[in-house]
Amino acid sequence: HFGAIMSLQVLGFCGADDSVDPRLLVTIANQYPWIEWGVLFRPDLEGKPRYASPAWVEQLSQARQQLGSGTTLLAAHLCSTRVDEVLRGETGFVSRLQRLGFRRIQVNATAVNGVDMSLVNSPDAATNILFVIKAFPHIEFILQRNDQTRPVWEPVLREGAPANVSLLFDESMGTGKASAQFPQALKGIRCGYAGGLGPSNIKEMVPAILPLAEGRDDVWVDMESSLRTVTADSNDVFDISKCFACAMAVVDLGIKSGGLASETHAPSLKRSRTPAD
Repeated sequence: HFGAIMSLQVLGFCGADDSVDPRLLVTIANQYPWIEWGVLFRPDLEGKPRYASPAWVEQLSQARQQLGSGTTLLAAHLCSTRVDEVLRGETGFVSRLQRLGFRRIQVNATAVNGVDMSLVNSPDAATNILFVIKAFPHIEFILQRNDQTRPVWEPVLREGAPANVSLLFDESMGTGKASAQFPQALKGIRCGYAGGLGPSNIKEMVPAILPLAEGRDDVWVDMESSLRTVTADSNDVFDISKCFACAMAVVDLGIKSGGLASETHAPSLKRSRTPAD
């Protein structure tokens, strides 16, 4: 039983799309409120596998309100031109996401996600993204921390990241390749981990990741590629049974429990401080 020494705040399942009924996602989250559904936003691929259509996102937002009492954890994972907009300091789409009920926004500022890397490497990138972050204090912004995204996260950390900024360690840069080893969580900022996690290894990976946070209670893990299944008729679908298997693995480990009133619904944006800070 790991509960006493390790705590996982959120278990993130990314790539929810039109292949799954949004009402099912909300129903599961009602029972396990620490599950977060991640939706990828990339306009040129909307409606294709992994990339939900705008109509489906509206249905998810409605289900969150009607079935989930507005508490279901939703994360928007921005790709391609949606990242470009944020790197130019544009706030329009983030406003829309906030209205739809998304409380965390991950900025995938990498080439594999179709982003204009000249914007990432622009001297204004960090200033522009900070402008957007500060405009939405109730949304948590997740910055991928890898070499490609360094021009974005490094200046943000150097200036002292706002309380609503978190870091994601994902050396695979969203490709789902297993990380050889995960780095220690940074002090004073919320950290998450991704890269190759899934139903086949979650029981080993989560207990290996959580000690890196040294007893903090605000760590999360996220997965995407491992949740896909290609059906007999060749459809690439978001496999809810794989998500559920991962959730039950975390319950079986004693790290999380299901349907308890004491479970927190939303991540707090309070900065996690240690005496050393």
